[in-house]
Amino acid sequence: MVKINYQLILKLISIFASVLMPVLATVPFVTSQAIAQSQVTAKTKADEFLQQGLKQYQLNQFVPAIQSWQQALIVYREFKDRRGEAQTLGNLGLAYRNTGEYSKAINYQQQALTIFQELKDRQSEGQLLGNLGNAYLAIGEYDQAIKSQQQSLTIARETKDRLGEGVALGSLGMVYAELGKYPQAVESYLQSLAIARETKDRESEASTLNNLGSAYQSQNNNSKALEAYQQSLTLAREIKNRSIEQTALSSLGLAYESLSDYPKAIEYQQQSLKIAQEISDRRAEALALNNFGHTLFVSGNLVEAENKLRLAVKVLDSLRQELDDQGKVSIFDTQLATYNLLQQILVAQNKPEASLVASEQGRARAFVDLMETKLRPNSASQIAPLTIAQIKQIAKQQKATLVEYSIVPDDFLHQGKLKAPELELLIWVVKPTGDVALRRVNLKSLWQQKTSLQKIATNTRDAIDPATSNSANPAAVSKGLKQLHKLLIQPIADELPKDPNARIVFVPQDFLLLVPFTALQDNDGKYLIEQHTIVSVPAIQVLDLTNQQRQRSQGLAKDILVVGNPTMPKMKVGDPPHELSPLPGSEEEANKIASLFQTKAITGDRATKLDIIKEMPRARVIHLATHGLLDEVKQLGVPGAIALAPSGNDNGFLTPSEILNLQLNAELVVLSACQTGRGEITGDGVIGLSRSLLSAGAASAIVSLWEVPDDTTTTLMLEFYRNFQGQADKAQALRQAMLKTMQQSSDPTDWAGFTLIGEAD
Repeated sequence: MVKINYQLILKLISIFASVLMPVLATVPFVTSQAIAQSQVTAKTKADEFLQQGLKQYQLNQFVPAIQSWQQALIVYREFKDRRGEAQTLGNLGLAYRNTGEYSKAINYQQQALTIFQELKDRQSEGQLLGNLGNAYLAIGEYDQAIKSQQQSLTIARETKDRLGEGVALGSLGMVYAELGKYPQAVESYLQSLAIARETKDRESEASTLNNLGSAYQSQNNNSKALEAYQQSLTLAREIKNRSIEQTALSSLGLAYESLSDYPKAIEYQQQSLKIAQEISDRRAEALALNNFGHTLFVSGNLVEAENKLRLAVKVLDSLRQELDDQGKVSIFDTQLATYNLLQQILVAQNKPEASLVASEQGRARAFVDLMETKLRPNSASQIAPLTIAQIKQIAKQQKATLVEYSIVPDDFLHQGKLKAPELELLIWVVKPTGDVALRRVNLKSLWQQKTSLQKIATNTRDAIDPATSNSANPAAVSKGLKQLHKLLIQPIADELPKDPNARIVFVPQDFLLLVPFTALQDNDGKYLIEQHTIVSVPAIQVLDLTNQQRQRSQGLAKDILVVGNPTMPKMKVGDPPHELSPLPGSEEEANKIASLFQTKAITGDRATKLDIIKEMPRARVIHLATHGLLDEVKQLGVPGAIALAPSGNDNGFLTPSEILNLQLNAELVVLSACQTGRGEITGDGVIGLSRSLLSAGAASAIVSLWEVPDDTTTTLMLEFYRNFQGQADKAQALRQAMLKTMQQSSDPTDWAGFTLIGEAD
């Protein structure tokens, strides 16, 4: 039986319990305070909206609460009521945190914090700092979380706010627990518990006891954990707090599961689930179903475990419906453990096809919804996941072999961004004939070598990338590429096509999204691109949607848009801001490519962002040869930007969010620039330029994984377009271009940096 990431599931309970624990840090500002300090006659409407939002929030109706508080915010700002504005902003931050939209939560709470600092309201300032710390904790920004909570603690002690002091100590305990620093977590929880008892705050006492039990259990101190959980349960029942009672029951269930007392564990999980359903807390219900399913799984009841996990997935899917794209991406990252667990239960039942469907359901859901919305604006906000019949049909239609990877984490305590080492790799192969094979790769042997699949993938990519390697190290690169080939390709080699022109579509996950599959090397030193034609996508459903986009856009765009070496914009980094260096090689590349298509490249001052984005919807092929940026412009929103010429008040940086607002009809967009395929890795795939291009309507994109050299990039691109004009499909054209460039330089840095994402035809 596959081991499950038990501690990850326990961690979800800890986060859920923590929402309950800090009373000041998580309960919205009460309306009576706003009413007492405002002109009631002038702002009654705002106060009504604030009150309405509070009631909705307490019923876990977070999206309606947001709508009510947004209305209140408009009125408070109209009447210049700074306190009412700050209170409403703080409440919006809490609501967005509960919907998983953490960047919005942080933004609203920072705005509220600034106003309370201006008003010199130290107690509210401390409360906001605690809220902010909890939001940073949710996204794994541990240093910021600790800083905010320590500031909150300092203010609470200065103002002799014992309740606030207890809240800050408990919140610090949660950060320490996330970092695996359990002695510090226990110490903070015990101090928080003492204050809760001193101030007779029984709700905080009950929640803190549950979190304390979680810390004890993580230290394998089961007797103390059970004692704390039981005390939490008893107290929750005394004060009739059903939400804390539900959490304590679930914690007890997992504790008895860890002791292999499955009858008791199941009994507690049943009670926990019943309460979650009775109080209509959908998030708690999903978590209870997840944990119940986990207990059934490890006890050997696979059929019932599958039933519980399918119900959990159904609830999780429903929680994303009303969110925007950013919210869906954020909340999906908190839900991945459930989709992963369902896969493992199905694999344990020897259901390779069903487990592949579950794997698809657990990736790129927000991306798929976004593409569907752009493709069919009047469609539902959520598109149904693929069935196995549809997956097989896509393989047949594409005449391609689909290879999907899923990483199984180990049952070892790593939480938040500190992920567990990989226990196993699941690899599904779907042939054009419809045959489905599943291979399982045990990764535990890597532990003895003090490494992991993620370390090998990251170190190899860093060794190839000139931006992250101090000097060329061909031996290290070759070693890494061969290790990756052994782990990712060798187990399925017998299932792959023998014809090098036959297409393989790789569907990687997590850190594997940035692996240069074309450059993986077998024991004989042959690169994978020498043997196969390669495409990659973050999900099979994304591949299908890009195919639909190609069909939709046929005949709508005829232009060829080639841009090279625009007049560079200035970076707002450093003092004074500096202009990006010109790229004469990119201009030469653009002119040569334009001549192939009998058109003219747009360069220099003519390549303004405002003019280029007007041309992009009319273009069948878009080629942009310029600077690609990653972290340097992260403040503009989603990571990544394309440097174009500035004009007027426009800074010249074309960002992913701006691309999303376009309606592209291109069958191909090529970003001949550095790091244009990178971005923030999430459960939804890489959030960056390539995702925005496909979501905006492009059928495919060619992007780079590292800092690509100018000279070989020009060679590769010219060869690619010659092949593309010669009626080769995009994947075959790129393969032939890589093989040609390889003759000029065998170093993978020079030819393997580009990857084709999306539809190949």
